Amino acid sequence: MTAPMTPFLATRALAQRLQERATDYDALLEMAADRRFVLLGEATHGTQEFYRMRAEITRRLIAEHGFDAVAVEADWPDAWRVNRYVQGDGDDDAASALDDFERFPQWMWRNREVLNFISWLRTCNAELGPQARVGFYGLDLYSLYRSADAVIHYLQQVDPEQAEIARGRYAALDHVREPQVYGYQAAFGQRPAAREATVAQLLQLREDAQAYLERNGLAAIDAHFFAERNAAVVVNAETYYRAMFGRRINTWNLRDAHMRDTLLALADYRIRRGGTGKVVVWAHNSHLGDARATEAHLRGEWNLGQLMRQEVGDKALLVGFTTYTGHVSAASQWDGEVEHKWVRPALHDSYEYLFHSTGIDRFFLKLNDPAAEPLRETMLERAIGVIYVPQTERASHYFVTSLAQQFDAVFHLDETAALEPLDAPRHWHWPEAVEAAA
Repeated sequence: MTAPMTPFLATRALAQRLQERATDYDALLEMAADRRFVLLGEATHGTQEFYRMRAEITRRLIAEHGFDAVAVEADWPDAWRVNRYVQGDGDDDAASALDDFERFPQWMWRNREVLNFISWLRTCNAELGPQARVGFYGLDLYSLYRSADAVIHYLQQVDPEQAEIARGRYAALDHVREPQVYGYQAAFGQRPAAREATVAQLLQLREDAQAYLERNGLAAIDAHFFAERNAAVVVNAETYYRAMFGRRINTWNLRDAHMRDTLLALADYRIRRGGTGKVVVWAHNSHLGDARATEAHLRGEWNLGQLMRQEVGDKALLVGFTTYTGHVSAASQWDGEVEHKWVRPALHDSYEYLFHSTGIDRFFLKLNDPAAEPLRETMLERAIGVIYVPQTERASHYFVTSLAQQFDAVFHLDETAALEPLDAPRHWHWPEAVEAAA
């Protein structure tokens, strides 16, 4: 009589050990062959291997499957400066192209792995025509004021009269230039909300698009899309910051819906400018794994992975990354300094511990295989964002999920290293003191 398949046995049977060779990604590349969107996650925002592996996978997706855009969990105008660099525009070098990532947590994008990737991407693009060059873009919505400024700057170049109208529409945002202060005051009636004016500006840009795009060909398409997306950021960021102080709107849902809209608009834009419109996404597991498989669904939350599955079905491939222990770059509080922290071994009732218990230290797991059915069982999964508080590990960093429903595939690394920030403080290089205090 055959013993029933357990999560442990299913993992042992399906796990493909990683050998630290290019062939480690062959199975994933095969899964990605007919996809339009490949969403590559991370269990932390500060693990070196996750960034390095995503970069290696992305290089192959570009070379072998024609992906022509990389979209990351970063603000739209900050990433656009990187995009200009990788396109061969402007005077930046690789390091200065990352200078607009000034908002906490800077190390998420100002780090060695991203520096190396964008340097490679610029070199790769130098051999391609303008229409075929791969772009680098942000999906997030925190840049309320920088995006408003970018819309006005664009209009000053193409339509000075409309620039003045836009300046007037955005005036309600401009007293403090601190988005959370604006959100608080607007939510409690201490100042007029700018919602209607920001929406009017977005609609105006879209209405005038044809007239602007008749000038300068591809450069005009790029400039207008940058401005139009900035106008969309202003609309959604204004709502987001007001909602932070309200009771009816889930800000998580606003943010991930904005990411979904930006991602779909980006794919269409890449096609309009002569590309494939196939996009690789880099973001946290909590954004990219299908929320319907997690406890977040019970709170009425959705995320980008769920929304993309609902929008494009199996044209989206969701890939998670997990780790059992090691080190991570993270802060102890919001706006805190980046620290080189020890990651405690995973809790025993977690997927990470299950993977550790197999004795296979690094592997790829295909979860859409029928043999992965036992991995639909609900267990804990760890999520470390930009803050890691090991003293409250269970409450702060774990949630319940069904892994085989959350992702199409997962990479597991038993022990991982901390992502190296470009601006690391001196003590970051000596983590022992931090470990002793943990």
